[in-house]
Amino acid sequence: MSTLIQAKDLEQKVAALFKAVGSSEQEAIQVASNLVLANLSGHDSHGVGMAPRYVDAVLEKSLMPNAHVKTLVDTGSMLGLDGQRGFGQNVGVQAMEMAFDRVKEHGSCIMSLSNAHHLGRIGNFAEMAVSRHWVSIHFVSVNSRPIVAPHGGSDGRFGTNPCCIGIPLGVGAATREPFVLDFATSMVAQGKMRVAHNEGRLVAPGTLIDEHGHPTNDPSVVVVPQSNGQMGALLPFGQHKGFGIAVACELLGGALSGGGTWHRQADGKRAVFNSMLTIVIDPARLGPDSSFAEESLAFVDWLKSSPPPQEHQSSGASKDKIPLGVTLAGEPERQTRAQRRKNGIPIDASTWQELVNAGKLVGVVV
Repeated sequence: MSTLIQAKDLEQKVAALFKAVGSSEQEAIQVASNLVLANLSGHDSHGVGMAPRYVDAVLEKSLMPNAHVKTLVDTGSMLGLDGQRGFGQNVGVQAMEMAFDRVKEHGSCIMSLSNAHHLGRIGNFAEMAVSRHWVSIHFVSVNSRPIVAPHGGSDGRFGTNPCCIGIPLGVGAATREPFVLDFATSMVAQGKMRVAHNEGRLVAPGTLIDEHGHPTNDPSVVVVPQSNGQMGALLPFGQHKGFGIAVACELLGGALSGGGTWHRQADGKRAVFNSMLTIVIDPARLGPDSSFAEESLAFVDWLKSSPPPQEHQSSGASKDKIPLGVTLAGEPERQTRAQRRKNGIPIDASTWQELVNAGKLVGVVV
């Protein structure tokens, strides 16, 4: 059973948790609003359900409130940055703003960010770039309990390692909503398993393996320790293809940034650290801005003109499985935001209780 809560109310409650563990008011609001935006966008896996884990990470002294980005390398159009274990929603924004200053000057920037606590929904950073009519590409590694099995393996060896690409569409009066592709390289995000577990739902076949390496659709295998004390694992999407992108995210986001890769047993800590390689490009500096805009819109219109599958016309039974018409990355999030801003954000009972418990831990009434 879920309760609907308005975004502003939820933001204030979550911000109070972060202020209680030492965040400045500005940081607490920034982190809370980022989490709530994930909920508004339909990505509850990256929403306020993460807040109790953040509180635990601060209390275990892994996550450092009010940290600032430290510059390690600066060659003009290239930046090597260290998040110093700060809230990812804070140091991640700082890092992107620094990259944007370089794009204004040089037309592009390659930026690495290491040692940031959970960056949250990576699409937020892409949306920051496309709002300036710039392209952004992000490869992210996850330094935490290994939760995804390599293709051909039978236990967790790395994280959900997201990849994100933001591309503006159109220019001037012809500007349209951007293309924002943001996905975990596992079949689904780990947070979605937490949500399914809290809601008492099973998940789709082919998503998980249990602690013995056998297929299962029970999300608890990656949320709580199993009978033998071990955990199950998520599978990479697309078999070897998703696995390959996950490895690239680990090597580019983790190794190249200096944040490191995961190659050890889980340590039981609640903190989740991300490292990220980001590339930001001003398309206008590569050539005529109008050419890029015209070609982008021509291709999008071509895609959108594709008629729906015949199954929609002949059988109602398939309508839940096949989308009616072509949907581009970013569209579902914008539609869900409009609905949830109006109707409220659904929070399941288990997630709400976790927020209440986190509040009791730090002396805040949620």
